[in-house]
Amino acid sequence: MDRYTIPYASPGQVIGLFGGSFDPPHQGHVHVTLEAMKAFGLDRVWWLVSPGNPLKTRGPAPLAQRMQAAQAVMRHPRVEVTDIEALTGTRATADTLTALQRLYPRVRFVWLMGADNLAQFHKWKDWRLIMDSVPVGVLARPGDRISARMSPAARLYAKYRIDGRARHLLGRARAPAWCFVNVPMVDVSSTDLRNRGVWGDGVLPE
Repeated sequence: MDRYTIPYASPGQVIGLFGGSFDPPHQGHVHVTLEAMKAFGLDRVWWLVSPGNPLKTRGPAPLAQRMQAAQAVMRHPRVEVTDIEALTGTRATADTLTALQRLYPRVRFVWLMGADNLAQFHKWKDWRLIMDSVPVGVLARPGDRISARMSPAARLYAKYRIDGRARHLLGRARAPAWCFVNVPMVDVSSTDLRNRGVWGDGVLPE
């Protein structure tokens, strides 16, 4: 895929947005993506490979390197790896969502995140705008369940939570709406891979 290619989406499609630095991408990202697509009834998922995370002081590997690695690890006909944030010039999730909703006014977006992100979601720029703009699908990761469920965001939006048994309805729900699901997780992280030195040269383990 060429850089700055605008992903195609049909009107009415439900598309999950999975954003991150993917520094590096790994099978845990793949696993969460496929579980989210199944759990929330998504037509497609877009990986939003970010130029940089505003909450992190350390810059990620070059965008082109992360895009190439993401395309190599995430191979599924309904998942697209995109660097659209580089085109829109946005970094914060709220700004990216606003730009995407302008570009795709007839598409239903669902923001996807791990439970660790929900635990500190209230620190994100305009986080309430995110909750009020699109449904949010939260997938449990090891050790993050309790802190996520007790987080300021979870408490404030408690009445908008969709029961896990109705999780397949999330994509068609009107925001604010969010759903927390427990899924079998792959316990691997980008931080661990970097610390093990398997990413600095652009090479990932099989």
